[in-house]
Amino acid sequence: DHLMLYVTNGMGEGIEASLLTNLAINALRNARRAGIPIADQAALADQAVYAHYRGRCYLSVLLFDFDLTNGRVRVVDAGSPQLLRLRRGVVEHVGFEAQLPLGMFEETDYVAQEFEVEPGDRLLFVSDGVHAVASPKGEAYGEAALARAIQSTRLLPAAEVPRAILRELTGHRGEAMPDDDALVVCLDWRGRPADR
Repeated sequence: DHLMLYVTNGMGEGIEASLLTNLAINALRNARRAGIPIADQAALADQAVYAHYRGRCYLSVLLFDFDLTNGRVRVVDAGSPQLLRLRRGVVEHVGFEAQLPLGMFEETDYVAQEFEVEPGDRLLFVSDGVHAVASPKGEAYGEAALARAIQSTRLLPAAEVPRAILRELTGHRGEAMPDDDALVVCLDWRGRPADR
């Protein structure tokens, strides 16, 4: 049993950005349904996006393949979204080898990396519109502020965490219009229930 998760952050805005994201997600979905491994899913989606846009537009995406039986996760990091993990009260950045966004260049090869999740882990996926946002004084929101926000929301249900963090981010940014979209996704990993 597997859970596939794609966290995307396309370039541009409006209809063009929606079309770009839709093209990549459909290519990923088709590859997944064909039973293709995650690194090859990324390569096929990369080819689909490049064939259409020829490198003018591309899509940053984190691709995850969670094995529900043992908590092993295969990951392809193709761009800017980042992963932070809250485990036993400690927030840490989970870094992966950065690879090219989908569609930036022709025929990019992708490599899957691995990590493990444990029951009780809270995973937060954030775009650069969160960790790089500046205050009116030009101070970046940064890892420390994001870690504090994750800690302060640890008792909230996962579904409420993105709104709470984005509200705090808006307070940091002040009245200024955001330079970039801010994306927060929260996933609580409970693990497979023990057999009775």
